[in-house]
Amino acid sequence: MVRAKLAVVAAFALLTAACGGGGSASTTSDGTTKVTLGLIPIVDVAPVYLGIKQGFFAAEKLELTIQTAQGGAAIIPGVVSQQYQFGFSNTVSLLLAGSQGLPLKVVSAGNASTGVEDKDFGAVLVKKDSPIKSAKDLVGKRVGVNTLKNINTLTVSNAVREAGGDPKTITFVELPFPQIPPAIAKGDIEAGQVVEPFLTIGKEQGLVPIGNPLNGLMVGLYFTSEPFAAQNPKVVTGFQSAMKKSLAYADSHPEEARAVLTDYLKLEPAVQQKLTLPKWPAEVDRPAVRKLLDMAKTDGLITKDPDLTKLIP
Repeated sequence: MVRAKLAVVAAFALLTAACGGGGSASTTSDGTTKVTLGLIPIVDVAPVYLGIKQGFFAAEKLELTIQTAQGGAAIIPGVVSQQYQFGFSNTVSLLLAGSQGLPLKVVSAGNASTGVEDKDFGAVLVKKDSPIKSAKDLVGKRVGVNTLKNINTLTVSNAVREAGGDPKTITFVELPFPQIPPAIAKGDIEAGQVVEPFLTIGKEQGLVPIGNPLNGLMVGLYFTSEPFAAQNPKVVTGFQSAMKKSLAYADSHPEEARAVLTDYLKLEPAVQQKLTLPKWPAEVDRPAVRKLLDMAKTDGLITKDPDLTKLIP
């Protein structure tokens, strides 16, 4: 845990030193502002691509350049340094960064669990013949997650704890989402927490879900840095407006959201049609964020409360 926290702080220090305190967005002669958005290439961020297609960002005089990373923990330092003007992260990584005093500000909801058992966009996968049938059976096992000390490790640990097991016995193995199903199939790990499209890809390969630790939670959020927000209030307001329209449109047009996935993901047609979309609420679910914070404190991941009024104004 300490190593993970130090890595974030060290990355922040190195990036701000290298960038002289951060970069800035550029504006063209027609008044369009070019900004970079750091994303994870997963189903969660489909509203961004759909919003670009629908012209929601262009209407706000914003031109997005998208850069991808393995997880939110890798995007956060880039936003702090203004290498990216905006980013997407799982909620836990943002809470952890906020508890360390990093100058971040949530500007938009991202995505949430559907809250429907056996019909959600994330789950823990195991082999079909695995003796692991429930969260409690993960005790002592190797479990794949996309990044350590984030929402997946936390929620898996919480599920095991609630089932009466000791999550400290779990060995979490960091793997990119696409590598988790093959690692389970080969026996390198006994289980893995994944989100779509890798949940459906894994099921197509014969793996089975044993539950969704993300159930009912506010999983992802979009954010910027406090200095960038202070210096570019109109840009931030425009991004917020475009994201709100994008989220609402994606949530009310699921088939268009499903179709846009192939713009940034390589998907087999069967996977594209079968995968489960998350919920895309237009507003941040603050009670769900608080629940994740309480879980992080119980797990010892966060020892100091972040200032939620600053992080999520």
